[in-house]
Amino acid sequence: MEGSGAEIAEEVEKSPAEEGGGAAEGFKKVFVAGATGRTGRRVVEQLLAKGFEVRAGAVDVGRARSSLPSSSNVEIVRADVTEPPEKLAEAIGDADAVVCATGFRFSWDLFAPWKVDNFGTVNLVEACRKKGVDRFILVSSLLVNGAAMGQILNPAYIVLNVFGLTLVAKLQAEKFIRRSGINYTIVRPGGLREDPPSGNLVMEPEDTLFEGSISREQVAEVAVGALLYPESSFKVVEIVARREAPERSLAELFSSIKQR
Repeated sequence: MEGSGAEIAEEVEKSPAEEGGGAAEGFKKVFVAGATGRTGRRVVEQLLAKGFEVRAGAVDVGRARSSLPSSSNVEIVRADVTEPPEKLAEAIGDADAVVCATGFRFSWDLFAPWKVDNFGTVNLVEACRKKGVDRFILVSSLLVNGAAMGQILNPAYIVLNVFGLTLVAKLQAEKFIRRSGINYTIVRPGGLREDPPSGNLVMEPEDTLFEGSISREQVAEVAVGALLYPESSFKVVEIVARREAPERSLAELFSSIKQR
């Protein structure tokens, strides 16, 4: 799971983004933090496919140039979420929405999850405030609130917290976002798979799911879809994929989740 949908159409009306290549909520350029990550790279690809311009934020600009799509609609900028909000505001530039797909890399530094998944996310939200950006999508993780869900002995909860209490760090970042006043969508995926989608998307309210997995490609689709559908605003959604799940559009799924 990272903190680090199959949009299957029934006969539903297409969104303005799908019809004209622009965003339903008027967003044109999106800053992606963690753009070279395994999920972030797919977010960049999905944004381009939907007609967005992208400012791709990465610590290693050289790696970003070699791993991200070569497109006139992609601008690669250096961005390190552990740096002050003032620096991140420069990286956000003229983007009008932000997708945070960062995740710490495993190391012996037990504070790494807090530096990236907590303080880094807070820095990014503060940078949005400085730039007047009011749309923020966070890729978080299932089980961040596992203790309150009675899942403290869930093997996934234990493993993901072994390295510096990763899920606790993510939960604190989520709480900050929700208090900040920014228009947010928090996406909590299950275990992340590298393979193509192999099931239909299941979306549930926060603190509902405690097992399951999902393709990173589907996670990227949901993150980008949150920019297309206003029904996603101010919501925390949990997502996994299941073969037996019915086919539902993203618009329908987002609408089914109630704000808290």
